[in-house]
Amino acid sequence: MKVWILNHYATNMYFDELGRHQSFAKYLLRKGHEVKIFCASTVHNSDEIVDLNNDLYIEKKGKDDVPYIFVQTSPYMGNGVSRIKNMLSYYKNVKKAVNEYMKVEGKPDIIYASSVHPLALVAGIKIKKKFNIPCISEVRDLWPESLIEYGIIKRKSLIAKILYKGEKWIYKKSDAVLFTIPGGEKYIKDRNWTSVLPQKKVFYINNGVDLEEFEENKNKYTFEDEDLNNDKLFKIVYAGSIRDVNNVDEILDMAKIYKYKHLDDVKFIIYGDGPRKEPLEEEAKRLSLDNVVFKGRVEKKYIPFILSKSDLNLISGISGNIGAYGVSWNKLFEYMASGKPICANYNLGEFNLIEDNNVGICKKYDDLNEYCDDIENKIISDKDKYSKLCDNALNASIEFSFDELTDKLIDIIDYLIK
Repeated sequence: MKVWILNHYATNMYFDELGRHQSFAKYLLRKGHEVKIFCASTVHNSDEIVDLNNDLYIEKKGKDDVPYIFVQTSPYMGNGVSRIKNMLSYYKNVKKAVNEYMKVEGKPDIIYASSVHPLALVAGIKIKKKFNIPCISEVRDLWPESLIEYGIIKRKSLIAKILYKGEKWIYKKSDAVLFTIPGGEKYIKDRNWTSVLPQKKVFYINNGVDLEEFEENKNKYTFEDEDLNNDKLFKIVYAGSIRDVNNVDEILDMAKIYKYKHLDDVKFIIYGDGPRKEPLEEEAKRLSLDNVVFKGRVEKKYIPFILSKSDLNLISGISGNIGAYGVSWNKLFEYMASGKPICANYNLGEFNLIEDNNVGICKKYDDLNEYCDDIENKIISDKDKYSKLCDNALNASIEFSFDELTDKLIDIIDYLIK
């Protein structure tokens, strides 16, 4: 099969040499299929731009010989008007680039358009209509639902109504909608949209982990660190962004509780960066919390080694109604691959991948002391249960390996093109 993937921000996957569509493309190629990834010439959260030699696009081979087509997009910084222009330029030019490629290579069997923003999905639908090619619309974020839950826009605002209308249009025009969260079908039912998106068009493939890549990086990209290498410590690791929405403040509160309990062998090790990092570091110093340390941002290739040295991996975040449809945290599957228990003070409703796979603790606690007690009594102190959770995490990572997930994607494509 010939699969063309539209992902505005896959540019970062080319440079990071990892990511959802990099992994899908790698295994699609390995299983005998043809793939191209159409991404922006701009690098997200960077002022770096891929030089196109004044052309509309340029093709480069990434890791594992995955072909990337960088499409001309306007530069931007931040989340203002320039970013909106950047999105619009990708929407406009990716359609032109696909059209040019078809003149040389013929039509693909499928267009696989992936959001972060909806315009990539609209571009896929426009290509589908013009060239009569099936289109999968991959929804990685519920727009505008997630924006409403995080308080960015009001549910009854005009912009929310417009975005809901656009979301419904995308679902109606797509041949299939692929959710990365397990509760996509429930979301459609809750929105009363089953008439425009029947069950037969709804699919689910979560994010995952490339176990081959994980093991390779774990052994290849190592470094010396006095905390990670201290076998006398029980190391609780958080790896990710440090912003308001990530609620890393909660980790400091947990550190305070354990310090008060005199659990001196427990240490919180935080990797990542963001606007909340500096204030939280200052707060930790002010409170003399020597059981928490901020290590800063590290390249993604070092994460497998870091997680392999942890004893427990932590997820934190603002837990709203959005969790009722499940999550697709990238870190969750890397945490599984490390073979260590996972804990999250988070409401995931009926789609709780942590509890369902018995890899740790995940529920919303009203009292943080109770959360810390459960971690202490059910994980840190219970050696037999701890060992079982580690085994379960490794087994779950196989289910969510990209080798396995790619087979699911192939099944969906087969269903659509028959």
